Amino acid sequence: MPAIPIKTHTLFEKCHIHVADTVLLPSLFTMITPQTIQQITNRIDIIDVVGEFVKLKKRGSNYLGLCPFHGEKSPSFTVSPAKEIYKCFGCGRSGNAIGFLMEHEKYTYVEAMRWLAGRYNVEIEETEVSNEVKIAQQAAESLHIINSFAQKFFTGQLFDSDDGKAIALSYLEERGFKEEITRKFQLGYNPAYGNLFAKAAVAQQYNPELLVKSGLVASRDNGLVDNYRGRIIFPIHNNTGKIIGFGARVIGKAEKAPKYINTPENEIYVKSKILYGSYFARQAIDRADECLLVEGYTDVISLHQAGIENVVASGGTSLTVDQLRIVKKYTDNLTIIYDGDKAGVKAALRGLDMALEESLNVKLVLIPDNEDPDSYVNKVGAAEFKQFVADNRKDFILFQLEVMLQDAGDDVTKKSQVVNQVAETISKIDRAEDFTRRQDYINKCAGLLRIDETGLTTLVNKYKRDRVGKDEKRSRVEDTGVAEADAPDTTGHPDETSLLLNEDYPQEKNILHVLLEYGLNLWDEERTMAQYIFDELEQFDFNSPALLALYNEYRRQYEEGAEPTAKTLLYHPDEQVRNTVVTVTMVAYELSQRWDEKLENMNILNRDTSHQDVLMSVNFFKLRKIKKMFEENQRNMTTNKPLPELMKLIEIHNHLKTVEREITKQLGSVIVK
Repeated sequence: MPAIPIKTHTLFEKCHIHVADTVLLPSLFTMITPQTIQQITNRIDIIDVVGEFVKLKKRGSNYLGLCPFHGEKSPSFTVSPAKEIYKCFGCGRSGNAIGFLMEHEKYTYVEAMRWLAGRYNVEIEETEVSNEVKIAQQAAESLHIINSFAQKFFTGQLFDSDDGKAIALSYLEERGFKEEITRKFQLGYNPAYGNLFAKAAVAQQYNPELLVKSGLVASRDNGLVDNYRGRIIFPIHNNTGKIIGFGARVIGKAEKAPKYINTPENEIYVKSKILYGSYFARQAIDRADECLLVEGYTDVISLHQAGIENVVASGGTSLTVDQLRIVKKYTDNLTIIYDGDKAGVKAALRGLDMALEESLNVKLVLIPDNEDPDSYVNKVGAAEFKQFVADNRKDFILFQLEVMLQDAGDDVTKKSQVVNQVAETISKIDRAEDFTRRQDYINKCAGLLRIDETGLTTLVNKYKRDRVGKDEKRSRVEDTGVAEADAPDTTGHPDETSLLLNEDYPQEKNILHVLLEYGLNLWDEERTMAQYIFDELEQFDFNSPALLALYNEYRRQYEEGAEPTAKTLLYHPDEQVRNTVVTVTMVAYELSQRWDEKLENMNILNRDTSHQDVLMSVNFFKLRKIKKMFEENQRNMTTNKPLPELMKLIEIHNHLKTVEREITKQLGSVIVK
């Protein structure tokens, strides 16, 4: 059956999920055409894509940032716009822009391509293929579509229905929310009577099981029932703007029912990894180099309306490491703005140690007079609110110490506990560049505690040593687990052990580096550099399976008439090939462009060294292999051999020495043993 092109813009209009079917989405049974993929990859700007999620700073010809895949305090995540790849030299994660979206956003390949197509205005054509799809992928895409439908339904009820205008919209207006901000955050309303949403969703043939999983409806004996009746609806967006869940607030004061109902956790909604408003606040946080953290949805919306847009909400839960890492993507400076009552203070202090471990500079602002950020900004206005925040930022550690000392009173045991807790907290500030900051905290805390500063320093260092010991122990266990598994490296990222076992790895890697970099250039009038490399290495083997696979793939494409490059192989369907390309081409350091400015007429960077690089790489590769053959031949000569075999070994020995001398002569160097 011939492939049938399907236009993406009609796909989402027709992807209703039929009640009687287990088949969920037609789009999951399709594949993007190669022509569309080529259009997308031709337009990709990896700095644009990765920069959507990671704060990058230019460093030479590359860009540097904190790795989004593991917690780090010093940036080791490098993005190369010229090579269109990223690599973390801390955890080893690497790939292209598509791989980044799949890894970071947990997209499928098709979802990543759609995201890129939308960003670069490429119309996707897809062809029908197999019906085999993964249930998790089906559910995730289905939930996104259901949530999108629900948001439009609730927003329509708020602005277009009589009840919505009379009950919900008037309530929001009384709270001070203008229509512009309400539409920006896509707020909605679900009526208190009937099951309007459930009926509308069923009429559109959405799957009942997925509707229940989304949290929008509940299943009762008499059918599906709306979960959010009589409530204002707050859509919750992920970092790309997709709706992943909802918060639903009762209108007025809650009596028997909970004030808020939130989406239950599912394939796309994990509460610990969400900060409400992050999609709308990202650019403002980056510009201000500060993130304001509040508790509730309405706090975020009111501050946005007042022009304070670098604000997100934790949703009233304790801060998590994943939430703090969202902040860390955009800034090192976090200011927590909570209610000034006891509950607000307690909530603010939760997660302090985690914030310090993420190397965030944390300040605290407590709103006075039983107010919250929402009510206070409406009461005093934007200018006075900003001034209040600027004037009342408290240092988080010193504030925590004051609170604990008040609670301890004259109790000696409790004071001793306070000393230990403060020392443990300060020990979390352990970056080398934070030494002065840590010493300043020790000095100030020792004064407040009325204890010897040297003693507090000793205690802080003890907690640091204890934590380092635990981390090292955990790291050894993890490393041992990998070693015991003794699994072959198929990712293209050799670890320390595999490099030690494969002593030829540097020379083999250099061959692939020059092959990708210069392969299509001319070596002489008759051959390209790739052909020269193939000719010279015909009698030699690679020890690294990953590098051999890339070498063979390059040669196969070359001999079939293609023109393989690092860029074309970067989008190869084989993940191992893609990963090996990144490993071969990405280096941790680069020469500064200023060398050519300082050393005039030397052309350190801007000169053609391709012939020299290829020649040296090939010769060092051959020398390494010859040395191993020489050593093996010598071992054979030391064993008892018949005279004819021994003479043959001596002949091989002399031949290898001759070849070695010829190569070293070309290199102009001497091999020192």
